[in-house]
Amino acid sequence: MTTTVKSPPPSAIAPQFSAGSGSDLCTIGASGAVQTQILGISMGTTFTEENCIRLKNAKTLYDMGMKVAAVSVMCQDRQVWQSMMDAGTPCPFDGMIGDQAKSAWEVNTDRIPSHDGNEEETAEDKRNKALGIIGGIFGATLLF
Repeated sequence: MTTTVKSPPPSAIAPQFSAGSGSDLCTIGASGAVQTQILGISMGTTFTEENCIRLKNAKTLYDMGMKVAAVSVMCQDRQVWQSMMDAGTPCPFDGMIGDQAKSAWEVNTDRIPSHDGNEEETAEDKRNKALGIIGGIFGATLLF
């Protein structure tokens, strides 16, 4: 028995999405590819990680000497806000710090960062959703 191959097998190559080596980006990538005898599909996307941006903004403000502003940026996260209160160093409130800020937070509870489960989707959530969609498309492709 003799087999003759006249062309290499087709291949779908998934695009590579990464933060890059040494790059200081706040993105998360998701990609995938599938190849059948007839059809090949590859796709990918990136998502911005919001907490990474918050950390970068806080660090930049701190490096510029704006320490209270840097803490205020970090206090937009509910866990940081709660940790600051638990430590006895409440987050700044409209330029007030210390006991004045604590009193202001007690009066303005509607301005406390949300932690009720209705928070914005994280980049990881978006990536996982995209991977599910990509997997569904690839699974459907394989069925045909």
